[in-house]
Formats: sequence, structure tokens, C-alpha cells
Amino acid sequence: MKPFSISIFALSLLLLGSVSAGEELKFFELRTYHTHPGKLDALHARFRDHTCKLFTKHGMSNTGYWTPKDKPDTLIYLLGYPDENARKTSWTAFRNDPDWQAAYQASTADGKLITKVDSLFLQPTDYSKMPALKKSATDQLYELRIYTTNEGKLDDLHARFRDHTCELFEKHGISNFAYFTPTEAKDGAETKLVYLVSHKDESSRSEAFKAFTQDPAWKSAKGNSEKAGPILVKKGVSSTFLLPTDYSPVN
Repeated sequence: MKPFSISIFALSLLLLGSVSAGEELKFFELRTYHTHPGKLDALHARFRDHTCKLFTKHGMSNTGYWTPKDKPDTLIYLLGYPDENARKTSWTAFRNDPDWQAAYQASTADGKLITKVDSLFLQPTDYSKMPALKKSATDQLYELRIYTTNEGKLDDLHARFRDHTCELFEKHGISNFAYFTPTEAKDGAETKLVYLVSHKDESSRSEAFKAFTQDPAWKSAKGNSEKAGPILVKKGVSSTFLLPTDYSPVN
């Protein structure tokens, strides 16, 4: 008999009722909802009272829900699945669920809530070690960072994070949450790293990154990794500050 094993992250989701025993989350989806002005609170209510529970019912793992600090009328959330086929099956069942259809009709009685949905399919890197999901009394600011590399340099970036950056982040008080690469070429499968870290607040975030960039160990790692040329394209870093919603598993 094959020995039973389950990752720390899958176990944490099991304890939250979001994933079945033995399942590993290998396929993720970062979804961004843009709402009509004034409709974000109604969208939050629908997720809080209905959507999150129905996601769990149909085999989707609620990983995190956030609102961007500087982008009003926006909800960003992360779902996990065992694989791409499981994602398709779950969404079909969700959309056909009478409870979802009733919740949708009730929430849109005065007009639709959402103007646009963006979806980014992701796979975790081999060094992504997502923590047990729990409400945090310390980290209340999350940061979504996307790095774009020069052609052929993504593996070098992964090596730098795997061998140096993640450990140095933790050393300086930057909490690693999750690291991904897009699954589709059009989204940058060969050139992008998408990751989430968390901080106590914006002030501590600034202090932590300042200490990180001045750390001799970081300067050495960066220099050694770029002997053959820069890894990132010019202006190849984007950053979005995220505030967890009250119904987010990580809050």
C-alpha cells in the first residue's frame, strides 16, 4: 500500500474544510473582479454569505481574498485545485448549483455587480511553501509582486529565489506566502514570476525591503546571478498592496 502523505498546505486546507484528504493543490487561479461603482460591498456580502461556501462545496480551495489598497471597486482572490480538469469540473458544478443561481439573482436584483473578470492560471514553483492558513494578528498587508525576466532568464530567477531570496526575505521580516509561474504562454509562462508576501504594515514593509536590499548576502547573490547579464527586463517589477477581506482564510 502506498504510504499516505499530505503537504502542510494541503493539510491546512483540509482543516479548513477546503480540500479532501490526499489531494495536492497543483493548479491555481488568481481572479480579479472589477465592480460597478458602489457595488463592492454587495460583492463582498455575496462572497461572505454564499460564494466561498459554495466554492468549498464544489471542491475549490479558498486560499485568499483581498482588495487592492489603491484600486477601488476591485476584488482579487486566489483559488486552488488539484489540477486543471478539477477546476473545470468544479466551476461547472458551481454555476449549475441552484443555491448559487439563487444567490446571484438576489444580489443582482438592483443591477449587475461586476463589469469585468480577469483570470490568471498559475502553477506553484518548487520552492513555494505556502503556510498553514490562519488569521494573522501581525501581518495585515499583503503584496502581489510580478517579475518579468529577459528571455531565457526565468530559471536563473527561480534559482536566486530558491537559494537566497526567500530565506533573506524571512530574515528581514518579509513573510513568504506563495510563488507561482503562469501556465499559459500568453500570460508569460517563460518570463514571469508571480508571488505573494506579507507584512505587518506599509511602514514595516519599507524598512524590511530597505534592510534586504542592503544586506551583503543579497548583494552577493544578485551579483553572482547576473554575471551573464541582468535577469529582469527594465522596469520588470510590478507591486500591488493588498488588504485581506474579513472573510479571507488569511486575514
